[in-house]
Amino acid sequence: MEIAVSTVQALIAEQFPEWASLPITPVKRSGWDNRTFRLGKAFSIRMPSEERYVPQVKKEQQWLSFIANSISTQIPQPVAHGRPNKDYPWEWSIYQWIEGDDIDPSVDTNTIDIALKISQFIRELHKVDAANGPVPGPHNFYRGENLRVYDKDTRTYVKQLADKINADAILALWRQALNTEWASPPVWIHGDLEPSNLLVSDNKLVAVIDFGSCAVGDPACDLVIAWTFFNSESREAFRANLNLSDDTWVRGKAWALWKALFQMSKSLEQHDSEHDRARLIIERILRDTKN
Repeated sequence: MEIAVSTVQALIAEQFPEWASLPITPVKRSGWDNRTFRLGKAFSIRMPSEERYVPQVKKEQQWLSFIANSISTQIPQPVAHGRPNKDYPWEWSIYQWIEGDDIDPSVDTNTIDIALKISQFIRELHKVDAANGPVPGPHNFYRGENLRVYDKDTRTYVKQLADKINADAILALWRQALNTEWASPPVWIHGDLEPSNLLVSDNKLVAVIDFGSCAVGDPACDLVIAWTFFNSESREAFRANLNLSDDTWVRGKAWALWKALFQMSKSLEQHDSEHDRARLIIERILRDTKN
């Protein structure tokens, strides 16, 4: 859904008149699930782009301040909860603006330092009280759930892409992952640790953003960045700084495989840069499995 600046201005004027005079500008790379705008210098506005992303609004409103109290990494802080109007049908949020740039994968970045900072973020996240946290489900596309929820989809993608990938090796790794499970109590997960959800300044991590896929469950899905972004040296540092079992890392590879297969399948006809990037991620995972 495309959201016009005029629509956002009207919402602010109606519901938060104290901020009606502040300029509103679209954020260049505002994400897929939401459209993001800057409000003045101090705030950001996030608005779901489809109905299926709407449950993430209340979840972030409820939990982000709670999580922030227990971790050292900066994360978004809600300051207001917006309501629908005649021109925009869903709830939305205003957050404190966080200075920093999201990572451009084409730009050389000090990924070892970022790998260590993200692993610290994950360790601290796992210590946050998860007793009443949201369980995986449609609201976060089952991140943190048992991998079997995507077994049928994964096998369909492998069949569809069989002439472009090493199907036997992929299915062997997938079966290995399905034979493991998270046997400890559920922990908090971010659910979408990708470069676009990391803010940096001077090649240093300053914040982790977009908690729309957060839940409490199996942390394996938060390891995906090891193969989608890190090189081998950074991946080694990332792994060494996390006290997670070998089985959890196998499931992490499987989550990364599922996502890359989905991306390859989605871009099969266009054969665009996203398709090529997904194929390279799969090759990286399989190489890492052999070593």
